[in-house]
Amino acid sequence: MKIEIQSIHFKADKKLLDFIKNKVEKTQTFFDGVQHADVYLKLDKDKEGDNKVVEIKMNVAGNAIFAKEQDSTFETATDLVLDKLVAQIRKHKEKLQAKSA
Repeated sequence: MKIEIQSIHFKADKKLLDFIKNKVEKTQTFFDGVQHADVYLKLDKDKEGDNKVVEIKMNVAGNAIFAKEQDSTFETATDLVLDKLVAQIRKHKEKLQAKSA
């Protein structure tokens, strides 16, 4: 799977990038049809509290799935957004299995 991570208007450190890459790669265990993932890291203008935004768009067997989450840390937001994506991947996988049955 090809993973592209973009931090918008700031420089993400290697530790954060490695954390996100490892987490996104784990989605392969649910469905090996994930071909590409675009990850966008943003800082919301709100300086108080939950200003870290993680958006992930994945190409899954010809379809695009997307999720966005905001939290106080990028790590927590990444975990939350991946929970949403895994649910979408499972749903997509079930649809594919139902079509082939």
